[in-house]
Amino acid sequence: MPGGRPPRFKSVDELEKLLDEFIYSGEPITMTGLALHLGFINRQSMYDYEAKPEFTCAIKKARAMVENSYELALAKGNGNAGHIFALKNFGWSDRTQQEISGPDGGAVQNDFTVKFVNSPE
Repeated sequence: MPGGRPPRFKSVDELEKLLDEFIYSGEPITMTGLALHLGFINRQSMYDYEAKPEFTCAIKKARAMVENSYELALAKGNGNAGHIFALKNFGWSDRTQQEISGPDGGAVQNDFTVKFVNSPE
């Protein structure tokens, strides 16, 4: 008889039913809220469950829906520092990087001409 804890969900359909219930509940959509609604003790337990091949897609979709809720809040102008912080935890960045190059991707050429003008004394 195999040891260990029995699986939390018998099927992907059972998991997806709870996911939909949470997403459309009207409550704020958060990762911790999702994990608790699914019966996990914390977010990490849910992430660990995501490693089970049969549940990977369902949990990834739920995570994307949580990420989308933060993104929509910002797009609607309802966002705040908390939404930005949450999106950074999803891998978003607010850094800007610029690269400047010359023609055909080469180095930028700077040509300077210095002209000396006699000043009136």
